[in-house]
Amino acid sequence: MISFFRIFTLTPWDTLNSDILTEVKLFSLKNIFKKYPVIEPEFFDDILSNLYKFKHYSWVESIKRIIGPNAEDYDIEPWNFVWGMDNERRIYQFLIQKSKEKAILVALAPPELGKLFKQYKKEAIIRTLSLLNNPEKMKFLMVLAPKGKSIAEERQLLQINRKELEKLKFNNMLKQMPNIKGQWFPTFEAKCPICNGMLTEIKDYGVGFGKLVCPKCGYNKIK
Repeated sequence: MISFFRIFTLTPWDTLNSDILTEVKLFSLKNIFKKYPVIEPEFFDDILSNLYKFKHYSWVESIKRIIGPNAEDYDIEPWNFVWGMDNERRIYQFLIQKSKEKAILVALAPPELGKLFKQYKKEAIIRTLSLLNNPEKMKFLMVLAPKGKSIAEERQLLQINRKELEKLKFNNMLKQMPNIKGQWFPTFEAKCPICNGMLTEIKDYGVGFGKLVCPKCGYNKIK
């Protein structure tokens, strides 16, 4: 079964629709290799150098969500998306996961590039990455980076905040309810058989006894 990654990114290069998300579908390299290929650190050193030197190389914070082949959401922080076009107008798209120790090439597009990698394996990777770092042969190259929290994380936080808000509303409702003698439960005190009012106890009426009086109609009762 062919597996894909999906990346959702803002489009700041499109000034009219810079806040709109676009989805890019990428061919997982697990379809070709048993393990994801590791990228040498020199590739990123050259990319960084070109970003400073050439206007057609750019860095944009725009990634908002990454979904794996099994519909799993990833933390977007360690990911970069390299998107370029060479002078022959061929498109190159690579999804890269980085850590302190290494970086791995996870997915790519378009499908024709996948066919090239499948046929020439490691040699195709080296040649393609070398091309991306050749300013004279590239029309443009963008490195897309994460922007803030992922959409999935924002939704999760929103759900948590909604639950906390509902708790707060419930607690405020309890505070506003009438409190009968400091309890949140109905009273079971004796009622007057004549007017149905609450009977009030007169203390110290006698040792071991008490007297209940209705303040409304005057009815009284010995306990």
